[in-house]
Amino acid sequence: MHTLKKFFELPFFTKKKYIISIWLIIAIGSSIKQYLTRNPDNYNNYSIYKNVFFHTINKISLYATYPNEYFDHNHYGPIFSLIIAPFAVLPDWLGMTIWSLFNAVVLIYAINKLPLKQEQINLVLWIGAHELLTTILSYQFNPIMTAIIILSYVFIKEKKDFWAAMLIMLGTFVKLYGIVGLAFFFFSKDKIKFIGSLVFWGIVFFILPMLISSPEYILQTYVEWYERLVVKNSENASLISMQDISFMGMFRRILHNPELSNLPFLLFGLVLFSLPYLKISCYKKQKFQLLLLSSVLLFTVIFSSGSESPTYIIAFLGVAIWFVIQERPRSTRVLFLFIFALILTSFSPSDIIPKFLRENYIIPYALKALPCVLIWFSVIYEMIFFKQTEEEIKIVHK
Repeated sequence: MHTLKKFFELPFFTKKKYIISIWLIIAIGSSIKQYLTRNPDNYNNYSIYKNVFFHTINKISLYATYPNEYFDHNHYGPIFSLIIAPFAVLPDWLGMTIWSLFNAVVLIYAINKLPLKQEQINLVLWIGAHELLTTILSYQFNPIMTAIIILSYVFIKEKKDFWAAMLIMLGTFVKLYGIVGLAFFFFSKDKIKFIGSLVFWGIVFFILPMLISSPEYILQTYVEWYERLVVKNSENASLISMQDISFMGMFRRILHNPELSNLPFLLFGLVLFSLPYLKISCYKKQKFQLLLLSSVLLFTVIFSSGSESPTYIIAFLGVAIWFVIQERPRSTRVLFLFIFALILTSFSPSDIIPKFLRENYIIPYALKALPCVLIWFSVIYEMIFFKQTEEEIKIVHK
């Protein structure tokens, strides 16, 4: 054990520059590897993304099927056309690589803004590295969405309500997930300014795509977006879908009942999620705030029927934050849940887990969600019974 501890104290594991280098290598290497396969299935998501821009400027439906361009549908809002524009106009190999790098850099920045010690931040980065690989291999937007949620909290804490509101509205207009940033509303010191900023940015992001298309086209696009999301939600409930890796998805698949409604699960989740807000005296406690951030990141994924394997970088950063703020020595419960999550959630898509287990149990029953569900319950429990006198986490990192 002493030798193992010494091994993980080597500079490679403890120096910030090394772990950041690993993240950047993952982003660049994975992106290039997928492109070089010349298999369109491996970069289908990027094909969808870049065509959001081209379809917007050409004023054609963002949510129709285009089998000559990609399979599946676009599920992002029209504002995404402006986010992807700088990448879409580049040659694919370059656009894909810079897109992946951009995702990694934005999330690295967000994690480094957390009010944690540098050693804790390094550990969060190490814990999240494999999930980064999983999502980058699919050219997903999820790293940026994770950063949006984290920075929404950070900016509110730093009294930058205007910019926190900007991120919350941006995330909402892109993928709806961003709305969860409102969970940090009660940490705001100027709630009137915060609300006003939300309204301002909501109007800005609603109108902005009209600059590269037309008002009539964008208004119709918002209607189509809503209709597509309704259809997608029903499609996700299929027992053979690669999505719905969620709390309710586990029950649907274990019970073989695709008609099982989301509503009772969501109501149950919202009640539990809301209970810690009764601890008003703890709002200023930094550990309490970070537990709430962890809860938000986990809740966003485990209660979404649209969650798929690459989405779990959002939830797993919640796991990482929860783990690093635990008091040492960490309890048996904490260590068990963390190791369980590493194995079943993070490593389950990899060859570390036997193919037989992955294809016959983990995927069919959406078991990737199970450790995150259990950790979310643990987070809620810790917040409900949070002691007002609990020692603060000192901010030594800026």
